[in-house]
Amino acid sequence: MSDDLSKFLATRPASAERPLLGLTVLLVEDSRFASEAVRLLCLRSGARIRRADCLRSAHRHLATYRPGVVIVDMGLPDGSGADLIHQIKQGGHGAPAVLGLSGDPGKEAEALAAGADAFMPKPLESLAMFQQAVLSVLPPEERPLGLRVVDDETVSPDPLALRDDLSHVAEVLAAGPDSAALDYVAHFLTGIARSSHDEDLEAAAEALGDQRRSRDITKLTGLVQARLAAASGF
Repeated sequence: MSDDLSKFLATRPASAERPLLGLTVLLVEDSRFASEAVRLLCLRSGARIRRADCLRSAHRHLATYRPGVVIVDMGLPDGSGADLIHQIKQGGHGAPAVLGLSGDPGKEAEALAAGADAFMPKPLESLAMFQQAVLSVLPPEERPLGLRVVDDETVSPDPLALRDDLSHVAEVLAAGPDSAALDYVAHFLTGIARSSHDEDLEAAAEALGDQRRSRDITKLTGLVQARLAAASGF
């Protein structure tokens, strides 16, 4: 994309059909499946999207670019999303709007306590709900004027992205993870299970998160392998 075209899109006013036109969203999310959903939602809404898959990558992006909105998953491979939210909001008046994101609704209080302007639970599928959540945290002067077309469209991420997420979990489980790694797996899997509407996998992931001692990952490993085999058939 040329510099002239980029400048034109950045200053072009939002429309009723694309209320986020001109907005840059930084998504901090390690799940490819969830990231694909947000990418599609941004595309339908007119927003540009950049993605960071960990805290370290997020800090690099924030040092280089100035997004209008940052969407932060609460559980990241190298630390807590709450810490990143807090650091971003320490920027004061000029800090971007921040939305916390998680497959665990119980993380909402943690996100808001860290300074998030709002929270979105997974799965992210509804175009109207996504647009409303993002618009609600923008300064009034940055919201489009007039009526907005409320679209009941939902998005369906590429199943190959789900397969990549499952492969990642299978690798972590096969490596003999410690307690901290299992906490991460429980959060990560809960999110992708809810995003893919897999109730059995969600229950197993939540059970792993609830356990504090002698975690048995045999059943969970079997479920992940079964889902991975099915996803590989796409």
